[in-house]
Amino acid sequence: MIVVLKSSSTNEELEKIIAAVKDYGYTAEVVKGKSKTIIGAVGDQKEKQQHMNLLGQLPGVEAVVPIMQPHKLGSREFRNDDSEFKVGNTTVGGKSLTLIAGPCSIESEDQILDIAKSVKESGATILRGGAFKPRTSPYTFQGLGEEGLILLRKAGDESKLPIVTEVLDVKDLDLVCKYADMIQIGARNCQNYALLKAVGKTKKPVLLKRGMSTTINEFLLCAEYLLAEGNMSVALCERGIRTFETATRNTFDINAIPVLKEKTHLPIIGDPAHGTGYWQYVAPIAYAAIAAGADGLALEVHNKPEIALSDGGQSLKPKKFAEMVSKARVIANAIGKKI
Repeated sequence: MIVVLKSSSTNEELEKIIAAVKDYGYTAEVVKGKSKTIIGAVGDQKEKQQHMNLLGQLPGVEAVVPIMQPHKLGSREFRNDDSEFKVGNTTVGGKSLTLIAGPCSIESEDQILDIAKSVKESGATILRGGAFKPRTSPYTFQGLGEEGLILLRKAGDESKLPIVTEVLDVKDLDLVCKYADMIQIGARNCQNYALLKAVGKTKKPVLLKRGMSTTINEFLLCAEYLLAEGNMSVALCERGIRTFETATRNTFDINAIPVLKEKTHLPIIGDPAHGTGYWQYVAPIAYAAIAAGADGLALEVHNKPEIALSDGGQSLKPKKFAEMVSKARVIANAIGKKI
């Protein structure tokens, strides 16, 4: 349910309403808008109607309304305005287009430092890089682990870019949080509910990628696991789904962007690298994602993709990345975004 406060409500009344919400067994999330303050009361209590009536009688309460969507905190019912949040020195959501760029895997110090410098010069706002890699085959490169995190942190500090990297397992979460500004939950872990709960508790910003066979409604409920732990700094990433088509690695679901924008206030990021699997298709799909309303892009950039240890075939060279950003800026400006 949503508790809507009167514009004249005091801080003391707000605190008493929050206390009542918690006493009834709900979690309370406060959102202060331009004209209204609301409290999201989330929980599955049998006496919900009775609680709604009691909360409606408290001083400072204007109305209490139910949230009809199964994804409560992420729904437009809970928050109609698009949400945005800080990641280091940049903002995800809002009028600026987020550009997440970097290699699939951190391979060496020279590699990540060179790429970080080049993507920053071209307009990237967040540096990405994998230290723990979920690979289809157990015999392929699995990442450098903590050594990779140290190198990624160094590259982020030198380029003055916040960093995002993937966590695969709850046991690695504290280690990843030590270095990262934003945590990525990959497609294979999209419905790993134990991991989602643990990451939600950290309150670190999260980039949640859609699972390969995850429906949009399931995807929104995956995000709800993070939000329900009190972490409202979540961006959803469309990265392609598995279909019958074999011409590309995945099928980038361009439909998902406007559908998600209609259903949720959370920022939406497009990942055309994983969505296509081939570098020559990355730029066209990136442009389409921006035009469809995406709040940002996640792109793989490698200075020598022909010898990359993972995903070289879908990685842009720094020069190609710069060219793509230049053209993307025109599209972004046309729909009221800026790079």
